[in-house]
Amino acid sequence: MAKKINLGIIGLGFIGKVHLRNCLSLKSANVVAVADVSKKALKYARKLGVKRLFTDYPELLKQPDIDAVIISLPTHLHAPCAISAAEEGKHVFLEKPLARNLNEGKRIISAVRKQNVKLMVGYPLRYFSGFVNLKGLMESGALGEIQIAYAVNIAAGPFFHRAESAIPRPVPEWWLNKEMSGGGVLMDLGCHIINLLRWYFGEVSKVKTVLGYRFNFDFEDYATCIMNFKCGTSAIMNVGWFSQNTAIGVELFGTMSHARAYFSPSNKAITAIKLILGRTPKFFKPYLKELSHFINYISDSNEKQLIGEDALKDLEIIEKAYKNQIT
Repeated sequence: MAKKINLGIIGLGFIGKVHLRNCLSLKSANVVAVADVSKKALKYARKLGVKRLFTDYPELLKQPDIDAVIISLPTHLHAPCAISAAEEGKHVFLEKPLARNLNEGKRIISAVRKQNVKLMVGYPLRYFSGFVNLKGLMESGALGEIQIAYAVNIAAGPFFHRAESAIPRPVPEWWLNKEMSGGGVLMDLGCHIINLLRWYFGEVSKVKTVLGYRFNFDFEDYATCIMNFKCGTSAIMNVGWFSQNTAIGVELFGTMSHARAYFSPSNKAITAIKLILGRTPKFFKPYLKELSHFINYISDSNEKQLIGEDALKDLEIIEKAYKNQIT
């Protein structure tokens, strides 16, 4: 029987709690410690059976029996935490985006290479069955050559009414601070779609962008990107933080036919009930699948591929998109 992977979870915000619940259902892993500055969050983890609780993540990283960490911290903390984890010999699952900018991303990649640990960045859209099936259909040749793709990721962003709460929650300061977040919706939701489209079509040769400022912040809250891929496909991507009704989808138009895949989250009430009962709502099942992939990845001693390095390419495209604005 294979040895279970001992996990530490750093950051117990909304997604951090999703990861915690999912990790507790993985038979191949043990959650041995969590870290968060919030006493309320730590109390939540204790109720779920986690014994070791830390308010300071460096203390968690010093625990010798922890094999890997899941980092769900604000973006400006990604680089220092991931680098510290690598230096302590821990494998790293890091929430997207990889970092605030390309330079920080390169430092993370350099650290995991140097310490010979494995890195994976959380991109759950690659685990939604609809998008996986769409990729299979495309690769089968049934659509012919894909000439044009359209992708959308519209949500509420910082203004999301959390499913387990009847009232809006205060927006974390870092999310509205461009220096801390690295950007607006293009960084937050755009990286998801860019990563998915690169999974479909490969390398991007050109990108141009229109940025919008509906809420008059110093960062964009909606964006349209036009991307050309080296394979010959052109794609239009729309992302935005302006709707409480989430829309995530991809449409492919080929020389033989066309197809689409859209993901619709469950009703908020149903999602809340499942969360209360400790079950995984439909929207969060891909998060469970990606963590399972991570555990298998680090458990395979023959697997040397640095899959986290792929996320650096997303930052490269986002940086080009910010520079190549259409005015």
